[in-house]
Amino acid sequence: MQRYRLDISYDGTAYVGWQIQPNGLAVQQVIQSALEQLTGDPVKLHGSGRTDQGVHARRQVAHVDIAAPWLPAKLMAALNAVLPGDIRILRVARVPRTFHARHSVRIKEYRYFIWNGDILPPMKRHYVTHVRNPLDAKAMQEAAALLVGTHDFAAFSANPKRHVETHVRRLDRLDVRKRGSEITIIAAGEGFLYKMVRSLTGFLMRVGEGAVAPDVAQEVLNSRIRTARVPTAAPQGLFLWRVTY
Repeated sequence: MQRYRLDISYDGTAYVGWQIQPNGLAVQQVIQSALEQLTGDPVKLHGSGRTDQGVHARRQVAHVDIAAPWLPAKLMAALNAVLPGDIRILRVARVPRTFHARHSVRIKEYRYFIWNGDILPPMKRHYVTHVRNPLDAKAMQEAAALLVGTHDFAAFSANPKRHVETHVRRLDRLDVRKRGSEITIIAAGEGFLYKMVRSLTGFLMRVGEGAVAPDVAQEVLNSRIRTARVPTAAPQGLFLWRVTY
């Protein structure tokens, strides 16, 4: 068996998320089916992590074990020939069996895009969240700075309906950038809780609206209790941007 690393880009609009689920079509399912079609064998595709329904990936990473040898370039070309246009394999590489797409991750980076203007360009509607009222990006950045570090992020997570050993995570970066009508939130760390990035974004948006002061970030963090001060931002503005090993 040879292990292959796949770097994947996808538009999540039409899918229930990355992970195979009983309630609809998942990105993992589509790629796994394409691999089985090409190899003639059942395979299991392992991703670096889950993305929710409607969330996109600029560069997701997965691995798969295949019995018959493939040249990486030929496997990439063959997959892209059978996959739908909203999923593309950007790179295929042979990797040692010790590589694991999820367990070997060092840093994940997500980016969330907000269109802060009266009129949302229609071509952006699946890839940004539209906020008409002006957002104070400076106040959002002040709040973001208070959240960087290793903390218990229970107040910034949703119930995944499964056991979570700890809500402690290391957030290496949380930046807010504004360019014209577009505000970008960049979050990077070793790992994230269920809907954590969308929760951080929802809170920062409340700060930007003036509903919550920036220094409340520390209070919410210390409370470890999810409240209405931390809404979950819509999925379509979120991208899994890169995964570092």
